[in-house]
Amino acid sequence: MQQQSDAAAGRQNERAIIERCKQGDLSAFDELVRRYEKHVFNFAFRMTQNHDDAADISSDAFMKVYNGIHSFRGDANFSTWLFRIVTNLYLDSRKKSKAHMNIPLDEYIDLEESSVARQIEDPLPLPQAQIESNERVDMLSEAINELPEYQRVMVLLYHTQGKSYEEIAEIVGLPIGTVKSRLNRARLALKKRLEPMRELFDA
Repeated sequence: MQQQSDAAAGRQNERAIIERCKQGDLSAFDELVRRYEKHVFNFAFRMTQNHDDAADISSDAFMKVYNGIHSFRGDANFSTWLFRIVTNLYLDSRKKSKAHMNIPLDEYIDLEESSVARQIEDPLPLPQAQIESNERVDMLSEAINELPEYQRVMVLLYHTQGKSYEEIAEIVGLPIGTVKSRLNRARLALKKRLEPMRELFDA
């Protein structure tokens, strides 16, 4: 109950900050940036695997927020609107560049449950265990990198950013049913690609 109350208070506080932004309060905009800059950069970096590209996308995203904050009506969560901007900037950048980049992940997808499990690292991992852990991350990164762009974005939004189907639908502008089916196809594609290495993931 307390958590729900705190969440409601947080949303109310954020709405107040957004209203101040609309009135031209630069300190309020700085507060929004501080709240989301790490999330935005991390998401951009997971997609681009390049610090400079991630920094460019992040700065462009906040510039778009600054210039377009008056158009934000509050129908969706601010974070959903923000991630839609980031996603569109990334997809636009991909259209301009054919460079194929890897995505590092510190999570791996459980092929049986289609869920994400964080790598649990022993404080002093055995060399062999560390090698296998690195191999899992590399293999999953390569497999996700081979997915079509629209599937890759959805996998990252769902499994690394914790976005719901509804939020992803808002971000990419597609029906929830389409989001679910494309995520399922992405998981099946990952399972097929990683099947030869199943022993490594089951270890």
